[in-house]
Amino acid sequence: MVQKLDQKLPVANEYLLLSGGVREGVVDMDLDELSVYARGTDYDMDFTLLVPALKLHDRNQPVTLDMRHSALCHSWLSLRLFDEGTINKWKDCCTMVDHINGATNYFFSPTLVADWFYESISVVLVEIQKKPQRGMPRVEKVERNGTIISVILGVGSSRMLYDILPVVSFKGWPAVAQSWLMENHFWDGKITEEEVISGFYLVPACSHKGRKENEWRLSFARSEVQLKKCISASLMQAYQACKAIIIKLLSRPKAISPYHLRSMMLWACDRLPATYLSQEDFSAHFLLGLIDDLQNCLVNKMCPNYFIPQCNMLEHLSDEMAMLHARKLSSVRSDPAEHLRTTIEHAKAANRLTLDLHWRGSASNLPSPQSDAGGEHQPDDRLAKKLQQLVTENPGKSISVFINPDDVTRPHFRIDDKFF
Repeated sequence: MVQKLDQKLPVANEYLLLSGGVREGVVDMDLDELSVYARGTDYDMDFTLLVPALKLHDRNQPVTLDMRHSALCHSWLSLRLFDEGTINKWKDCCTMVDHINGATNYFFSPTLVADWFYESISVVLVEIQKKPQRGMPRVEKVERNGTIISVILGVGSSRMLYDILPVVSFKGWPAVAQSWLMENHFWDGKITEEEVISGFYLVPACSHKGRKENEWRLSFARSEVQLKKCISASLMQAYQACKAIIIKLLSRPKAISPYHLRSMMLWACDRLPATYLSQEDFSAHFLLGLIDDLQNCLVNKMCPNYFIPQCNMLEHLSDEMAMLHARKLSSVRSDPAEHLRTTIEHAKAANRLTLDLHWRGSASNLPSPQSDAGGEHQPDDRLAKKLQQLVTENPGKSISVFINPDDVTRPHFRIDDKFF
């Protein structure tokens, strides 16, 4: 329906729907401008939808971007790469730069595109509400958060949060990440390189010193979906538990996001033996290791982007902010089981609220999408018990066997790459 308004969007488009909202770290976006939504209170399920405003799918790889004006992992996008019809269609969403030779270069603007996208979605949703049809979802909330449009839809008794991003879609692989392909990775032999490098995006986010009106951020969300298939269930359980803890503990200020944790997990998969990572009963060890990895990143203010390692995602972090978060994580590390139990109780309270709303507001008897029985987004209290056992059996020690690939047999603690 948005495409029909002014025919700006490609007619044949490919949308990527990701499980989990932007706040869950499914894409590398800045969380500072996002409103605070709570599962159970505001929504029951959350998703991220990437909507290509432009597609460049006919180029041979590697794809070379104009990164002269940007920080690493970011780029401006000149419409010179596109035909005259596309330029004319999107001129009003561009900033213009005049060259000495008199030519005008149109740069696709993430903020102007977001303005247009929000207005278009608003028009479409108003029309839907004017003429409701059987089976159409209820529009409960529409809000713009920076360049992200958050829409909460009611379907039966469930409320679904969609974080919608206008993006630029590319086939192939960016030249700046070409060297990453030359390294050995944990997914080698499990999925093909073609599956991993099938495409990438530019998402509407800029670096901390960049120009918001011109700068886009490289996103490898499509590749991350493929890599997730190669991660063991026990490690994913530990990741979900750690993510829940840091969202609760480090949510204000938002210097650390779940995407940082996701990147560290991918690096750990490359670093550690596959036989160790495949252990089914090591979720507690993995959780402790993720916490230690995160703390190490904060102390050193270093968190490399998994696909572009020369890009340090914590480079902008002040010493004071880094130490503040490191101290908070130290409290988690001293009693991880208690923090996990608290996080689980919050999740269960949200689930109970959701179930209560369902019972009161719906006759359809739809099950809760986030029940106490578990699911990918809910940490398991069995993990808390395992953590407690590890801590009890190793008093005064940090059980970071997840950290050191050269020795996964005994507990140790790492400070600046030194093991004790």
